[in-house]
Amino acid sequence: MSSQPTQSRAKDLWVFAYGSLMWRPDFAFSEVRPALLRGYHRALCIYSHVYRGTPKRPGLVLGLDFGGSCRGRVFRVENGIAEDVLAAIDEREISYSVYVRRRVPVAFLDRPREPRFAAHAYFVDRRGPQYARNLPLGRIVELIRQGRGQTGTSREYLENTVRHLDELGIPDKRLHAVLRAVRGHA
Repeated sequence: MSSQPTQSRAKDLWVFAYGSLMWRPDFAFSEVRPALLRGYHRALCIYSHVYRGTPKRPGLVLGLDFGGSCRGRVFRVENGIAEDVLAAIDEREISYSVYVRRRVPVAFLDRPREPRFAAHAYFVDRRGPQYARNLPLGRIVELIRQGRGQTGTSREYLENTVRHLDELGIPDKRLHAVLRAVRGHA
């Protein structure tokens, strides 16, 4: 992984990550850098009916939703494997029709004078039935406390997300506030 910016930005694939893709990309990449996406924010806005909940007792997981900005990481994938990598990420992220992939302009956080460039990112599908629009904090807490699915609980997911974001130097005040409320320390 290089820490120098690449000269082939236009030729290679860039993927913006805001959640578990940041610490568990599961794909080959040649560079990773801190990045900023404007116009969207990280939110607990997706009902989880499989991995962190069930249809009768859903949990909540992250999505990118409209408004604000989001600090994350951007991964560069060399052109020769880009199609295979995108297919693998699509399989992981789009398999339940919860997310949609779009190309959006992002900026390096560690090189703010460089121009923005296009990266693929995965956004919540606001038309889908799993989109949890504008839930009050009390309902978010209730869903996280109840959610238990094939890969664990929504609470474990939230705790893991906050821990990894902190380790990467990407604190998220909203998620910290939700975690305090889930733990009963609102």
